[in-house]
Order: sequence, then structure tokens, then C-alpha cells
Amino acid sequence: MLLVALAAEAAPLSWTNAVVPGTVPLELQGDIASNLVAGVDRFLLREIKESPAGRSSFWIPDRSSPEPWVRPAETNRLLLAKMIGARDAIHRRNAPQVQMVLGGEERLAAGATFDVVEIRWGAFGDVEGCGLVLIPKGGQIIADVIAVPDADVSPEQLCGLVPGVPPESQFARRLAESGCRVYVPLLIDRTRTQRRHAKLTHREFLYRPAFEMGRHILGYEVLKVLALVDWLRAGDTGRRPLGLLGHGEGGFVALLAGALETRVDVVGVSGFFEDRSIGWKQPIDRNVFGYLRIFGDAEVARLIAPRTFLVEAALGPELTLPGNGGAPAVLTTPDVAAVRAEFSRMQKIVAEIPTPNPAQLIVSGVDGRGAYGSEAMLATFLKSLVPNREVAASGKPPKLIRPLTDGPQRMAGQIRQLDRHTQELLELGGDLRRDYMKGLNFTSTEAYRKSTEVYRSQFSREVIGQIDQPRLPFNAHSKKAYDSARWSGFEVTLDVFPDVMAYGVLLVPKDLQQGERRPVVVCQHGLEGRPKDVIQGDQGAYHDFAARLADRGFIVFAPQNLYIFEDRFRTLQRKANQVGQTLFSVITPQHQQILDWLKTLECVDASRLAFYGLSYGGKTAMRVPALLTDYCLSICSADFNDWVWKNTSTVSNYSYVWSGEYEIFEFDLGSTFNYAEMAALIAPRPFMVERGHFDGVAPDERVFAEFGKVRYLYAGKLGLPNHSRLESFAGPHTINGKGTFDFLHEHLNWPKPALPQK
Repeated sequence: MLLVALAAEAAPLSWTNAVVPGTVPLELQGDIASNLVAGVDRFLLREIKESPAGRSSFWIPDRSSPEPWVRPAETNRLLLAKMIGARDAIHRRNAPQVQMVLGGEERLAAGATFDVVEIRWGAFGDVEGCGLVLIPKGGQIIADVIAVPDADVSPEQLCGLVPGVPPESQFARRLAESGCRVYVPLLIDRTRTQRRHAKLTHREFLYRPAFEMGRHILGYEVLKVLALVDWLRAGDTGRRPLGLLGHGEGGFVALLAGALETRVDVVGVSGFFEDRSIGWKQPIDRNVFGYLRIFGDAEVARLIAPRTFLVEAALGPELTLPGNGGAPAVLTTPDVAAVRAEFSRMQKIVAEIPTPNPAQLIVSGVDGRGAYGSEAMLATFLKSLVPNREVAASGKPPKLIRPLTDGPQRMAGQIRQLDRHTQELLELGGDLRRDYMKGLNFTSTEAYRKSTEVYRSQFSREVIGQIDQPRLPFNAHSKKAYDSARWSGFEVTLDVFPDVMAYGVLLVPKDLQQGERRPVVVCQHGLEGRPKDVIQGDQGAYHDFAARLADRGFIVFAPQNLYIFEDRFRTLQRKANQVGQTLFSVITPQHQQILDWLKTLECVDASRLAFYGLSYGGKTAMRVPALLTDYCLSICSADFNDWVWKNTSTVSNYSYVWSGEYEIFEFDLGSTFNYAEMAALIAPRPFMVERGHFDGVAPDERVFAEFGKVRYLYAGKLGLPNHSRLESFAGPHTINGKGTFDFLHEHLNWPKPALPQK
């Protein structure tokens, strides 16, 4: 094999100029990385704003049917259940059990016209719902109502047993006084606690791992309500009218449950209904992946039609979450104008559905900030359930007969049940993923390559999220920024989408000869990094690996990725999630634009484009080459591990559940693509892992176990033992640059240098 000469024929004169040949001077002012993040922010906000226009394709009526609205409603009901993670089978006809003190009184409290009893009921798996039921005395029950309080309101507060809710908003008590049997479930509250490295609300703590497993705290709470509905509707013999009324977070749960369960007669929502495009600002436990692609609150309400739907514009929960490792958020009362606009939009989209009782909007107070559960709302709700029935005059609050159950202890028990359910899903995830990937064809390398195409499409569309619009012309700009003895460095920007650009640094060896085409290594920085970090300064994690590869004669491109500026980029993930996208929905086409531009350079061999990334760049190494087959190999450094476990475990110290990276979670990854499955999409192209034994990303046993699946795929199933490799070394979270460099020389067919490199 020929050695690279240190003194070769001079490179074409154009590479010594101030710009890359074929580009125009780069004159963008300010921090280019900051401009890049700001542009993506504008792009995603525009995607959110324009999302309602794209929803109509999901709601096309079936004109061949006598009820043309039914079929799209059935399809979208299933999609909604999947989105909110309401996927577990509920316990059918499972009667609630009365909770009482041994040897004591069955009732918890009593009012003048009703009794209060504590109950629990099996919901799904080993998870129970719990709360109160208010039972009218004398057996005269006119209707059943499930009254769902806000997350920070206890059932006891909504019934007037303890302070916290003004008497005029105790709608559970008022409906019981009016003759309804009222069930009041407990929701997980927003209490914030320090959980190792992050201060999280109870809801965010449960949201994070559930989201990774294709579940959601909203779905869990909806399932609790649906299990209760199922019992109330068991047999449908002598059925009473059944209503569902919720406020705040309970309003969201009521809206979703009412949309999914058609046996509820009347659905009422208070202090919640509005334009959902602001969802990214709100507590992250409201984050539903892809919601705005198909649904706003109006479209969810469409699934309730032709049943009665009521909206109350009223005072909602208000709070500010500062972050401290959790996701920062602001929750405010929905603006009455926004409520009216969304309600009007809903009326238009349900106009063709014959509805005996059209939806109604009730405004509490002059500005929609009056008391929730107002007299007007309750009167309309009750008459919709039982015509001509009036709301009874408000009486005195019920009196306790025995001490209340310990509230924090009860909440802790509910949290433990939901956490345990998610952890059980984690244990089953490996079997689910194996079953999911059983369509891979190992009869030949070509057959295997072809069989990955459907999985690549699913990974792109359903997990990462795909931006379905054409990329712009390159409009390449550049300027010379580095000049070493062996290579020149150029900052480069490329247009990708409106407001979205790609930016990075191109390193071109000075010994390039006229007409020569060389391999390219794309070197990717990690969290909060910049291209310069992999080029100069000998930073501890990077050790100038991009510059060292350029010293070896490789052409190198070091892109700027989005994961920089802390909350600025983390909120991009939340905005992207609203429309079924992620950070990698943007990063992937940025890389495709970079690769397509590199192919236009006369010195680049388009068949030898490699990827090498560390940490968050290692996350990129697992996702982008899995999606972009233009990369001929990928090296994942300081990141490869049992990724689903790392994001889902609430036991391990290595878990992201305890950290400040609230953007890291990807919906339903646990039943689809762990790192071994992502590597399966890179195969049969060469793939390598670089691992320091003392890297805090994960313990060795997790890394090696997950890589064992990759090794089995390459060596056992594909017969390509030299195409997969793991190099471990006695070091921390860092580039080692030994076996990986050899791997690049071998698989890019590029000779090793004649002299030792630094």
C-alpha cells in the first residue's frame, strides 16, 4: 500500500483562496450557531402555526356511507389512543371497592343529601384508580357523573371536605346535591421534588419513562377513567345517563376520555379548551407527540359529536415551573378570545354531523376568568344529562365521619403503581423489539439491505419524524478560517429549508493533487459543542480528532448540530414534538444537504463518506447514518449503550430520568428501536463503537450486552465479522482515536500515514 507523501504536488490554487471553489463569500454577522438555532426555532413555530391546514386530509368523510363522518372518526380515535399512550387493556366490568378502616364506618363523610365513600378500582395491569364517590341518599340517583379535578386539586377539595376550592367551584358536591352519583378520581399532582440531578414534578417524573415506552401519563389517567366508565356501562341494563366533567388537567383528561369512549352521553370541559399550539410552553406532561398533525382541541371534540359537548371559559390552573433540571413551563388561564376561536373552529368542522344537542360555550365572568363549575355551566350540564332537571340549591359541605386518608401517602402509592407498570414495559421491550424486527431478510446481503427499507421509513416517519418538503438549493457561502501546515479550513453555510441552514467547517488537505478524489469523514461534536472544538484546543473529550484525521489526509467536515444553548435548543424538541418531529427531523436533512454538497466538490469521492461522532454526536451516529444511506460507515463514540434502559429506568443512577436533559426522550422508542435496532439499519455498512471503561454514559455490561446483539447481526446473521467492531480502552468520556482511526483507514481504503500523528 502506498504511503501518503508529505510533500506532494501542490493542491489546485483555488484551495488557497479565501473561499471554497464554487461558493460565495460568507458574510453572516454574529454567532452563526446562534443564528442556526434561531432559524430552526422560526421554522418550527411556522410548522405549528400551519398545522391546522394540514389536518383536513385526516378527516375526509366517507361519502359512500350514510354517516360519512363515522369512518374517519373511528380511525382517528385509534390514532388518538396511540398518541396519548392509552394502549393497555382496561379491566372490564371491574366494580370499585369501598375503602374503609377495619372495624370502622364505611362512609368517609356525610352531607344533608348524600354520603361520601372512598373507593379503588382496577384500571389496567396492576394499576388502580382511586378517589371518592358521592352517593345521593334514598336511592334516587338521576345520573352518573365522573368529575375530574385539576391535578393540584384533591377529590376531597372538590367535594368540600377540606379547604382549597371555593364553594362555588365544588362542582362534584353540587351535582351530588342535585341527585347525581358522582365519582371523583385522583390525578397525579404537580408537586416538585428533587430527584437526584433534577427537580421534577410528580407528573414529569412519570411522563419521562412512559413516553419512551409509548405510554403517557395522560393515557394512564384516561385509562383509569375509561375503566370506571366501562363498569358503569356494564350490561347497559336500565342504564342511567352518564356525564364526564373536568377542570384544568382534569379537563384535558375528560376531553380525551370523552373522545375515546362513545358511551359517555355528555362531556364538559372547563378551564382548558383553547388553541393547542401553545402546548410547548405548558408543563411537559402535556407533550403529545404528533398531536397537532391531526388534532387540536376542536378535532378531539369532533370525536365527541354527535354527543353533547360543553366548554366553560373559566379560571384555570396557573403556575410557573422554573426548570431546575425539569422542563420549564408556564400554565395560565386560557384567554377567552382563544377559547371562542377554537370553539368556533370546532363548530365549523362538526357542522355536517347531525347533533340533537349542539355544543355550547359558557363564559364564566365577564372575561372568562370567573369561577369554574359555575351555576350556568352546571345548569347546562345537568339539563343535557337529565332534561328539565334543575341544579339544587347549594347546601352545607359534608362532614367527616372518620379521619381522611393520608394524602401524600395515597399519592405516593399511585405514583409507585404507574412507575412499576412502566418498568414492567421496559422489561418486555426486548421481546417487543425482536418481534418488531422479524421482517429482516438474511438470505443475502442484498436481500437484507432491501428489507431494511421499510424499517428505515418507519424509523424516519414514526420515531424521528420526517419533514416532507423539498430542500432548497445549496446557496453555499464560505470563508477561510483555519490554516495549518497540512490543511486549510473553511467555514461553510448551506440553505436547507426556509429559515433552516446547515453550518460547519470543511478541512481540506494541502497535498491534494489535481483530479484526485478522497474519502470524507464527518466529525460530529457533542452537547453544547461547536465545530472548532473538534479541530483545535485539544479539548478533553475531543483531542482535535477532526484535525488529526485531516493530518492523515482525509477530507473532514465538522457540522454544527442543534444541541447548543441549553433551554434554547431543548424547547426546539418540544416544538418539534407538537407536529410529530424531533431535533433529528431537522438534523437529518441538514446532514443530507451537507453530503449532497460535498459530492459536488471535485476532490470528494462520493462513495466514501463516513460519520464519526462523540456523545450527542454519538447519538447522531446512531440515527443519521441509519436514515441516510449515503454514509458508507458510522462510528459511535462515548454514547453507545442500552439506550431504552438509560431513558426508562427509574432505578439506575445512569438514567436520564434523573437528569436535566428533558428533551432526550423519544416517543415509543422502547417497542421499536433500541441502539441494536438502529445499528441494524446501518448494516450491512461498517459500524464501530468506541468505549471508555470509565465513561459515565453507562456501565460496561450494558454497553457490551447491547453491542453483542449488533455483533450477532453482523458476524452471525450477515457473515460480515470485519464490518462491526467495539474498541474499549481504559479511559473516560473521550475520543481515543486508535482503533477507530484504523477502522476508517481500512473501510475507506485510505493508506495510513508514514509518520506518527499527535
